[in-house]
Amino acid sequence: MRRLQLSPRQMLIVAHDVIATAAAIVLTFLMRFEGNALDDRLYGLQLILPLFMIYAATVYLVIGMHLNKWRFTSVPDLFNIFRASTFLALSLLALDYVLLGPNFFGTFFFGKITILLYWFLQMFLLGGTRVAYRYFHYARMLQRVKVADAAPALVLGRAADAEVLLRAIESGAVKKLWPVGILSPAVSDRGQTIRGIPVLGDIEDLETIVADLAKRGDRVMRLVLTPSALSPEARPESLLMRARRLGLSMSQMPSLDSDGPAVQLAPIAVEDLLLRPSVKIDYRRLESFVAGKSIVVTGGGGSIGSEICDRAVTFGASRLLVIENSEPALHAVLEALRGKQSEAEIVGRIADIRDRQRMMMLIAEFEPDIVFHAAALKHVPLLERDWDEGIKTNVFGSVNVADAAVAAGAEAMVMISTDKAIEPVSVLGATKRLAEMYCEGLNDEIARRGGNGKRGTRLISVRFGNVLASNGSVVPKFKAQIEAGGPVTVTHPDMVRYFMTIREACDLVVTAASHALSPATDDVSIYVLNMGQPVKIVDLAERIIRLSGLEPGRDIKITFTGIRPGERLHEILFAREEETADIGIPGIVAAKPAQPPLESIRAWLATLEQGLSRNERAAIYNLLRDAVPEFRGEAA
Repeated sequence: MRRLQLSPRQMLIVAHDVIATAAAIVLTFLMRFEGNALDDRLYGLQLILPLFMIYAATVYLVIGMHLNKWRFTSVPDLFNIFRASTFLALSLLALDYVLLGPNFFGTFFFGKITILLYWFLQMFLLGGTRVAYRYFHYARMLQRVKVADAAPALVLGRAADAEVLLRAIESGAVKKLWPVGILSPAVSDRGQTIRGIPVLGDIEDLETIVADLAKRGDRVMRLVLTPSALSPEARPESLLMRARRLGLSMSQMPSLDSDGPAVQLAPIAVEDLLLRPSVKIDYRRLESFVAGKSIVVTGGGGSIGSEICDRAVTFGASRLLVIENSEPALHAVLEALRGKQSEAEIVGRIADIRDRQRMMMLIAEFEPDIVFHAAALKHVPLLERDWDEGIKTNVFGSVNVADAAVAAGAEAMVMISTDKAIEPVSVLGATKRLAEMYCEGLNDEIARRGGNGKRGTRLISVRFGNVLASNGSVVPKFKAQIEAGGPVTVTHPDMVRYFMTIREACDLVVTAASHALSPATDDVSIYVLNMGQPVKIVDLAERIIRLSGLEPGRDIKITFTGIRPGERLHEILFAREEETADIGIPGIVAAKPAQPPLESIRAWLATLEQGLSRNERAAIYNLLRDAVPEFRGEAA
């Protein structure tokens, strides 16, 4: 048996509890007996008490009462005290009836009433000191917060959410914040107090309550919105407009079912309020899939790549190689990852995926389990002009990464694709579709070559649409235009796009990879993320303006600039001839497009490379239409 080791603090707790036990026994006898009855028991008490203190110490150690910090004393801790006191009282009862009964003393040494009195005193001395210590710490914290530079705040949301924040403030996890009241949408919360903070009314009463508190000397400076205040039913955009008109700063608490820290306050980001509720992610699945693996992320300094790096480290990857051709972006992501204090070995290398030899060398040396290929050129208008650069990066760069992953013996290579690859009208879409085709053809060839029950590298592509707040996305652009006083520019009043958050997209990418490596999934090589209902860009612009506390058309104008080259009004999730299949994971669907043989794809790639060397744009566009029959782009 491993030897029990106690810290000095734990030894003090055990000593306190043993002394409290002795005090409870002595006080019980002094209160219960007097005169001869007490004198007759003093000698026996001197014999029993030391042994009982040793016995009690053993009980406390077994139950684990020494493990809890007193300033966090809670109901479970008091229940442990109840268990220990009850067990000790029952032990005294057994001792009284079996060993020390009338056969020795002519009467019971303790008696049932004495033992019951001891039980109450024991509970009081053990629990009372802990509660008193917690209250003393709480009172000191209140005084410190009020004296310090703490902003008076209102907490908005249901009582259950608000209590999490109040506990975090009491423990010191959240600083420089002092709640003066709670506004709850639940009628049952009204008139109640939560950890000493009153529920002052409904969220709709914000202006009135802020004014009343100001008259009483509590000038509210900040609002903290809990998840229930950010739900669509609570109309958060209206709330944000009202708060900004009152000049109140705002923070939000993350959802309690997210994998992030529940008590870490963060600024309210407009993009958090724009979409439907996110798909429910099975984080245990992701942790069991990623934990202990070696992972490579290309384009790791971009918005998608850096988030995949973050998720890999969060879910317990043992080693991470970040490949990025931008030195500032690589430095930024490495600093952010190292700040997470993870045990993962994190390596960053400057490299361009178009450099085939360097890709082969870096990935082979690292010996990854999984390669996430997020490096790409993705801006539609830019690639319509610099089409050759798009082909070099999105096609040949992807070929290099796929071949390097296979040569290094990786379990899987996951290419980040786009909904623009479906019946493409742009160079971006056509190049991404051709890269998908190569990965799918290589995956099929490896599956056919496989033998002896060994499956080679799985190559899959994951398609999704626009990502809110990613580099170059429309939301940062709209926010910058609003800050500049407008106008907000939209290409067409009927322009529609699918959107999802960076976190949701990347979690689903990792989920798709976990499915690809599960048994009997060799026939699935393209996954499509379910992005819900499409959003009209003009509606998105109007809502962002309102969330900024302004009125569209009055404070900020919206102007239409016309559809740009390579754009279409409506994005689609599946091609007309493409089969789909439900894989049993919320938020992800499998796609099965028509797939030419790998030999044909390689012949197209060879011709494409020759055309690039001669800068034959018309010939290259014709070849792209041959390889991707749905491509409707035109060479200018």
